Amino acid sequence: MYIGIDLGGTNIAAGLVTDNGELKFQSSLPTKPERGSEDVIKDVIRIIKITVSNIPDNGEELSGIGIGIPGYIISNTDNLVYCVNLGWENVDLKRNIEREFDLPVYIENDAKAAALAEFMVGSLKGTRNSLLITLGTGVGGGIIVNGQLYRGANGEASEIGHMIVGENFYNCNCGKNGCLETFASATALIKYTKKLINDNNEDTIIMDRLKGNLDLLEAKVIIECAQQGDALSLKVVDRFIHYLVIGISNLVNILDPELIALGGGVSKSGGYLLELIDRNIASNDSFRNVRNRRIITAALGNEAGIVGAAMLCKYMNL
Repeated sequence: MYIGIDLGGTNIAAGLVTDNGELKFQSSLPTKPERGSEDVIKDVIRIIKITVSNIPDNGEELSGIGIGIPGYIISNTDNLVYCVNLGWENVDLKRNIEREFDLPVYIENDAKAAALAEFMVGSLKGTRNSLLITLGTGVGGGIIVNGQLYRGANGEASEIGHMIVGENFYNCNCGKNGCLETFASATALIKYTKKLINDNNEDTIIMDRLKGNLDLLEAKVIIECAQQGDALSLKVVDRFIHYLVIGISNLVNILDPELIALGGGVSKSGGYLLELIDRNIASNDSFRNVRNRRIITAALGNEAGIVGAAMLCKYMNL
């Protein structure tokens, strides 16, 4: 039995996870990162204690705590180097947690942890070389090479969202222009939709859905309106798909994966996005390297972060 923590910019989610990846208990607290690392870590400790109190009285022992974070980890140090979503730099999270609990603590980037979950108990299980791409507020991912989670020389590998795929009308949070996540994320969908509406005053059913208040715009609304045939929404989604496939094509050229899974909130439209991806690949000779590749929807959904963090405990001891 393991505890998995998905430490995000909005929520700290925790779960009790069995050896085979089954989530038995789950709870969450708001992160409120503006308080600083010390107070956030206190809440991480608090939610771990809540999770421990829910361990069933059946003789099963707790073997470790895994934590997925939206940042970079230096290989072999477990120190958090940089995390823009939390405003952290060089915070020794591992030591702070181990000081409270007599258990080993393992820390990994959240997208890599999600990929590990899909590899060990989800959609990528049974593969040797595969890839998870998470499509949410940004674009993240994790790479499996020869049956191992690929971390790179400094623990910074798999930053899929910061691959340059074109020139965009706004810069990424990382400071560069043209990052994949500025074209193929929920944020990208929203920004481009607002640009088209504000710059061109194009007619769209989106404004009816939002009762004229663009501040309420979500990626889900754009995709739903595209499915209803709204011309502006279709233009936005087509652009999203085009650049996503460029990113996938680049990854296929470099990694030659046997299977690609799409996760994250944007991927919840499932078959609709996969159909558009397939159509874009089939109609464009530039993407012939992606043809005959299996691209699927990830299996674990919102549970991937917690389960992956927990599975770190098992993976690190294999």
